[in-house]
Amino acid sequence: MTQFTIDQAMPIALQHHQAGRLAEAEAIYCQVLAGQPNHPDALHLLGDIALQTGRLDMAIVSIRRAVAANPGIAEFHNSLGNALNEKKLFDEAITALRRAIQIKPAYAEAQNNLGISLRGKGLLDESIAAYRQAIAFSPKYAEAHSNLGNALKDQKKLDEAIAAFHAAIALNPKSPEVHNNLGVALRQNGQLAEAVAAYQRALALRPNHAETHSNLGVALRDQGQLNEAIAAYEQAIALRPSYAEAHYNLSLALLARGDLQQGWDEYDWRGKCEDISPPRNFTRPPWDGCPLEGRTILLYTEQGFGDALQFVRYLPLVARRGGKIIVGCQAELQRLFQTAAAECQIVVPGEFLPPFDFHCSLLSLLRVFGTTLANIPNIVPYLRADAEDIRRWQQRLANESPLVNVGLAWAGSPRHKNDRNRSTTLARLAPLGEVPGVRFVSLQKGEPAIIMSTAAAESERKISSAGLQLVDWTQELKDFGDTAGLIANLDLVIAVDTAVAHLAGAMGKPVWTLLPFAPDWRWMLEREDSPWYPTMRLFRQKTLGDWKEVIDRVARALSDYSRVAQQSAEN
Repeated sequence: MTQFTIDQAMPIALQHHQAGRLAEAEAIYCQVLAGQPNHPDALHLLGDIALQTGRLDMAIVSIRRAVAANPGIAEFHNSLGNALNEKKLFDEAITALRRAIQIKPAYAEAQNNLGISLRGKGLLDESIAAYRQAIAFSPKYAEAHSNLGNALKDQKKLDEAIAAFHAAIALNPKSPEVHNNLGVALRQNGQLAEAVAAYQRALALRPNHAETHSNLGVALRDQGQLNEAIAAYEQAIALRPSYAEAHYNLSLALLARGDLQQGWDEYDWRGKCEDISPPRNFTRPPWDGCPLEGRTILLYTEQGFGDALQFVRYLPLVARRGGKIIVGCQAELQRLFQTAAAECQIVVPGEFLPPFDFHCSLLSLLRVFGTTLANIPNIVPYLRADAEDIRRWQQRLANESPLVNVGLAWAGSPRHKNDRNRSTTLARLAPLGEVPGVRFVSLQKGEPAIIMSTAAAESERKISSAGLQLVDWTQELKDFGDTAGLIANLDLVIAVDTAVAHLAGAMGKPVWTLLPFAPDWRWMLEREDSPWYPTMRLFRQKTLGDWKEVIDRVARALSDYSRVAQQSAEN
C-alpha cells in the first residue's frame, strides 16, 4: 500500500470506527499496518478497538507499539494507561498517565484515568485530587464527577459523594451507572427512600441490570420490606443466574424472614462473593452429616467472633455422630472453647493441624442439621467460664457490690460493614446511669473503648459520661475466657449486636440486645425474643437510626429490673 493509499485509508477507517463499525475499521487498520508496520495512528486505533472489544493483551501490545513509534503523543500514553487500568496493572498505568499529563498538562481525560489508577491502588487522597483536577480542566466532565463520587464514597465522605453524583447526573441524566452509584451512597448514608428512588431511576434507564436489582433489594431489606427485597434479588438472579452476591443477599433476607432451610442453601454462595473470605481449600471432603464412625472431623470458624460463639452450639450434635472433633478457631476463643468442650481438640492459627477425614464450617452446621425455627438447638448454657476465672472476678466485684451488676458493650468492630448502624456510643447510654442501685461494668474492647479515662488506677478505672459511672477492667480481658469469667458474675448484660451479646446468651445469662432498625438476619424482624438464646430480650429501633427511643425503653426496663432485685433482697 503506497503512502497515498494509506492517507486515503486512514480517514475511511476512522469513519467506520466512529460509527461503531469496528470490524470494518479493524480490517483497514490491519491493511495499513501490513504496508507500514510502525504506523503510529493505525497501531493506536487498532489498540483502541481491541480495548473496546475486551482483548486487553492485544490492546496493550498495540498501543505500546504506537508509543514507541511516536512517544510524544499524549493521547497514546493516555490510551495505554486506560488499557492497563482495565488489566488492573495500576503501577504501569500510573506511569503512562503521568507521562501523558507531562506532555499535555491540562489533559482532563488523563487526570480522570489517573484517578482510576490511584483508586485501584487504594490511594484515595491522591485519586480524589486527580479527579478534582480533571474537573477543574473540564467542569462539565460527567464521568470525572461520578468517579470522584466513588472515591469519596470509599472514604465514607458520603455527603460529598452524593453531591458529586448529583453533579454527574445534572450533566448526564441518562447514565444508569451514576444513578446506581448514587443509590449506593444514599443507602450507606441512611437515606433509604432516596436510595430506592435512585435505583428505580437506574432501572428505568437499564431494566436488565442485575447489580442494580440486587442493590435495590438491599435498600428494601434495610427498610424492613423483606418480601419486596426477595423479589428484587430473584429478579437479579433471573438475569444472571451465577450472580453470587445476589444469591447471598437473597439468603440473608430469607433467613431474616425465618426461612432457614432455603436461606441456608442460598447462603452457600457466600464463598464466591468478592468481599467475603473464600472457603477453606482442604484436600479432604466436606462433611454432609454422615455417621463419623470414629473418624475425625475438623470444624472451623469462618467469619467473626459472634458467628463462632453462636454456632459452636452444634458441637454436641456433631459428637453424637460418633467421631473425633477438632475445632479450629481464633486464639481469643481457644480457652473458652476448651473449657466448654474438653473432649475436643482446639487448634488456633499457627499451631499444628492434625489429620482429619472431613471438614465443615461452624456456619454450615445449620444447613447440615436441617435447622428450622422449630428445632434450633437452644439449650443454654452451652458455653461456660473456667471456675478459676469466675472466682477471680467474684472477688473483684464483691467490694461495695450494689444490688445489680450490669455489663455494657456499646459498639462492635469498626471494620464490620454494618457497624455504622449496629453500634452506638457510650454517651447515648447516659440515661441508664439515672437508674439507682446499679453498677455498670464495661465489657467494651477494641477501638471504641479507647475513649475510657486513664486517670484512675489501671485495675479499676471509672468514667463519668453524663452521670453514667462505669467500672472498666477491660485491659485485663485478654481473651473470651476472661470475659466469660466476668460475665458469669454479672446480673445482666446490655449490649448492641456484637460478640458480647452472643457470649452472654450462650452462657444463659440475662442479656438485653439493642438492635438497629434492620438488624442482622439472625434477629429476624419484630419479635422481642430470640429463638437462639432463651435468656435474651431484644430492644429494636422503631425508626431508622433512633437510638434514643431504644435506650429510653431500656432505662425503664432496667429501673423495673432493679426494683424487683431490691424487693427480692428485702424479702
